[in-house]
Amino acid sequence: MEYTKRSCTCGALRASDNGKIVTLNGWVHRTRALGGLTFILLRDRYGITQVVVGNGASDETKKIAASLKSEFCIAVRGKVSMRNEKDFNAEMPTGQIELIADEIEIFTTSEVLPFAIDEVRQKDGTLVIPNEDLRLKYRYLDLRREPMKNHIILRSQVTFAVREFLAAQGFLEIETPTFIKSTPEGARDYLVPSRVHPGKFYSLPQSPQLYKQLLMVSGFDKYFQIARCYRDEDARGDRQPEFTQIDMEMSFTDREEVLDITEEMLRHVFKKTLNYDLPAKFDRLSWEDAFNFYGSDKPDLRFDLKMQDASFMAGLSDFNVFKAGAANSRMEIERHKRSGLKCLVVPNCAEKFSRKNIEALETVAKTYKAKGLAWMKVVSSENTNENGDVIERNEVTKQSASKKAFKFEGGVSKFFAGKESEICGRLGAGANDLLLFVSDDDWQTACTALGAVRKQLGKDLNLYNANDEFHFVWIVDFPYFAWNKDEGHWETEHHMFTLPQKKYWQTLESDPGAVKGDLYDLVLNGYELASGSMRINDPALQERIFKIVGYSQERAQKAFGFLVQAFKYGAPPHGGIAPGLDRLVMLMCKEDSIHEVIAFPKNNLAASPLDDCPSEVDAQLLEDLKLRRVEKE
Repeated sequence: MEYTKRSCTCGALRASDNGKIVTLNGWVHRTRALGGLTFILLRDRYGITQVVVGNGASDETKKIAASLKSEFCIAVRGKVSMRNEKDFNAEMPTGQIELIADEIEIFTTSEVLPFAIDEVRQKDGTLVIPNEDLRLKYRYLDLRREPMKNHIILRSQVTFAVREFLAAQGFLEIETPTFIKSTPEGARDYLVPSRVHPGKFYSLPQSPQLYKQLLMVSGFDKYFQIARCYRDEDARGDRQPEFTQIDMEMSFTDREEVLDITEEMLRHVFKKTLNYDLPAKFDRLSWEDAFNFYGSDKPDLRFDLKMQDASFMAGLSDFNVFKAGAANSRMEIERHKRSGLKCLVVPNCAEKFSRKNIEALETVAKTYKAKGLAWMKVVSSENTNENGDVIERNEVTKQSASKKAFKFEGGVSKFFAGKESEICGRLGAGANDLLLFVSDDDWQTACTALGAVRKQLGKDLNLYNANDEFHFVWIVDFPYFAWNKDEGHWETEHHMFTLPQKKYWQTLESDPGAVKGDLYDLVLNGYELASGSMRINDPALQERIFKIVGYSQERAQKAFGFLVQAFKYGAPPHGGIAPGLDRLVMLMCKEDSIHEVIAFPKNNLAASPLDDCPSEVDAQLLEDLKLRRVEKE
C-alpha cells in the first residue's frame, strides 16, 4: 500500500468508531494464529489495538501477517469492527473493537530481542525484570516497556504542571549558565578544559545557587528553572552524576512564604498528575526532634513508631553500657545535654521475634556505628492496675501500672529485675512488647543507629499506613555549623550563603555550635526531596561566616568575590528551595531508584552501557586542550 500517515493512534479507537476506515502505525506487540486467522496486537505509546487478518484479506496481506515478529514496525489499514460481546477485553480501553486489516506494510523488521518487551511473570506472579545493565545497554527497548513508558510520561506531566503553577504565580523561567566558575559547594566538580584558555577550566554547575542569587540582586523577584545539575560523587539508587531539580528563588520573602508556595506547587502537581489530594499543610519537625524521635533528619512518617529517651534506666541498675549512653555526650560542645540511651517499644512483637530476628536488627544497628543492640521482652498474661483490674494498653501509665503485671525475659532483662513496673510505665510498654535499646556516648550515633532499626522494622512488619501514600514533612531549625574534628575547624552544615537565624547573630563567633540556620528540608516518605534556605544579603555578615569556617579574605575573594561584590549594590532579602525532580517522580511512581524515571541514566558506576560513556578521546583533541595522559605507576 502507499504509506499514509496514521489517521489515529493505537489507543484511540472505541465502539463509536465502528465501521470507520483507519490507518494505524506502531510496533508488533504480540501475534498468534488461530483457526485460519492471525491476531496482531499493535502498540504505540498511546495504547494497543487488536488487528485481525481474516479470510477476506488478500493473499499478500496474509503472507505479510504470517511473517510478523515482535517489535516489527508496521502500518495497518483496515475497518474498525465491533468484537463479539463475549470477546470484549475490559482490561484494554480499545477492548470492544478490533481492526479488520486490508493492507499491512512493514517499515522495518526487528532482530531477536535481548529481553521481552511484554510483561513476563513467574508462576507466583512476581514480575521478571531484566538485568539493569542489559536494560541500560538497550535503553531504547527498555523504554518501550509499559512501566518505563508510564514513568517517562508522568515525568513530562509533572514538569509541565510545575511550569504551569509557577508561571501562574508570577515566576519567570530563566536559564543560568552551564559553564561556570569552579567553587567549593561540597561535592567534587565536573571540570571542562578550555581550549582558548590553556590550563583553565570551566565547571559544570552543582546547582544554579550563585546565579539565582544574582538574579535576585538584578530585580527578578520570582525565578525558577528546571535545572540540570552535576556532581562528581558516587552514584546510588537515588543519585546520579547528572540530575534535575526544580530550582526556585524569591525576593522580599521569608521562610513561611517559601514553604507555603512549595506546598501549593506540590498540591497542584499531585492533583493534576495523579488526582491525589495532599493535605492543606505539611507536618513540621525540628532537626533535633527528628533525630530524637525517628533517628534521622529524613524520617519516614508513614508509620508511627517513635524512639524514646531511656536515660532514666541508667539509674535503675549497674549495667554500665546504659550508664555510658545516658551521660552527656561530646555534643556538649553545642550545649546540648542529649541522652545517648534510646529505646524503641515494638508492640506485640515479643513472641514474633526470635533471637535470630533480633540479631538481624543488631546487624543493622552496627552498620550505623552502634556497638550493639540491647533488648528484652515484656511477658505477662495481662495488664492490671493497683486494684488488680485488667486495663487496656493505652491506659498503661507509670501511675497505674502494677509490678505484678509485667515480667522481663531475655537479653538484658536480668539487670532490671524488679524494675518492670517503673520501666513499662515510663515507656508505655505492655505485655508481649519487645524493647530495643541503643546506647552510645554520642547522641547522634545512638539516634541514627536505632533510627535505622526503626526503618527496618517498618519494612519487616509492614507498618505503613495504606491511606498515607505520600507523607511530607518539613525539617527546620538545623544546626548552622558542625565541628570538623579531623581538621579542627567549623564548617557549615548546608552552604555558606545560608542566613543564620537572627537571634544568633550577636554570638556567631563566640558560640558557633549553638547557631541555628534559617534553612529547611522537605522530606517525602523517608527521602530528602528538597533543601532550601533564606540567604545572606549583607556583605558584612557573609564575611563573618567566611571567617568562622576558616576562609581567608583572599580565598573568599577568589571563590565568591563576584557574589559579595553584587551584594554591595542593594541586595534584597531572598530565599529559595530546589526540589529534586528525579526523586519526586521516583516516589510518585513508587520506585526505589531514580534510574526508573530518567530516560537515559548512568549505572551505579556512573557509566552508560548504551554508548560506552565515559570513553577515551582522540589524542589530537587532548593536544588541542593542552592535556596529556599520565599513566599510573
